[in-house]
Amino acid sequence: MLQHKDHFHGSDLEKIEQIYGIKKEEITSFSANVNPLGISPLLRETLANHIDDISTYPDREYLTLRKCIADYADTDYENIIMGNGSTELISLFIQIEHPQKALIIGPTYSEYEREISLGGGACLYYPLQESLDFALDLEHFTSQLNENIDLLVICNPNNPTSGAIPRKQMRQILDVCKQYDIFVMVDETYVEFADHYEEITSIPLTSFYNNIVILRGTSKFFAAPGLRLGYAVTGNRDFIKSVNTRKNPWTINSLAVTAGEIMFQDTEYIQKTRDLIASERRRIYQRFSKDPRFHVYPPSGNFMLVHLLSEDLTSDQLFDRAIREKMMIRDCSTFPFLDHKYIRFCFMEPEMNDKLLECLMRK
Repeated sequence: MLQHKDHFHGSDLEKIEQIYGIKKEEITSFSANVNPLGISPLLRETLANHIDDISTYPDREYLTLRKCIADYADTDYENIIMGNGSTELISLFIQIEHPQKALIIGPTYSEYEREISLGGGACLYYPLQESLDFALDLEHFTSQLNENIDLLVICNPNNPTSGAIPRKQMRQILDVCKQYDIFVMVDETYVEFADHYEEITSIPLTSFYNNIVILRGTSKFFAAPGLRLGYAVTGNRDFIKSVNTRKNPWTINSLAVTAGEIMFQDTEYIQKTRDLIASERRRIYQRFSKDPRFHVYPPSGNFMLVHLLSEDLTSDQLFDRAIREKMMIRDCSTFPFLDHKYIRFCFMEPEMNDKLLECLMRK
């Protein structure tokens, strides 16, 4: 079994290859949370026809791309900010807001804290309670907000818990944040996978609130992490102006722009993705719910968090067991408030999901 303290991100297949001697091409990553269908078929069929695009600079304003995204996300194209992946946008936003004290709902993605700390800010965590299945206690949470906090960071649906805050609750959060002049950054990387997308996404709130920015990307839902294409939505035009003034020009290359214009219009692929994830999420949740060795939390994203209740099961043991069968899951012991009794994995095609279930649930 793995004896050292390495913990692996879904993109760390090279490290796995070195340690386990398994070729990375042979590993199925249940840790990366990427759409199992791969890239859009429409994109695959047509992108090569646009190879000559790289001989010219993209439109500095990305107008056509922003209009495609606006149609897809049901917003005004003037509310859209483009970025080289959501990672660039997180960094830019934090640089502009320059928070002295930020509140992060956790456990969650570590990049938020890293960027805030790099900017000289301090981070506080509001811990979601396992006793509530990591659902947000809205009344208690809003009671903790105050004038000393200048940035609130929410991943929705949250990684790794896969729980989601409905838009009705988000509106109440924004009302309280408005009172205390708190800016809210909502990461919606996984919202497109959700069953009740229309009840979760906060994009409609950007028409009424100027203290919110929403992050989106193409890495997970559109299975294009290498494209580095991200975007954000906000109704705060002064904030947009500040971002565009600070942002370097042409951070998105010509092929990524063309790819975005194609993939956001592949409605058949979008619906097929949602149908597959909804079906497998429901099926796998039910399977684990019936096994007393595990506790699972209602998932909204394309992944699920599992609490290992059996004394003889730990996250590193199950990671080791799965990787030796060429499947990579996430050992969640490095997330704030979680320990060696939690794992996370995403939903793949049914055949691969069955293989992982057989591995993890083996007695």
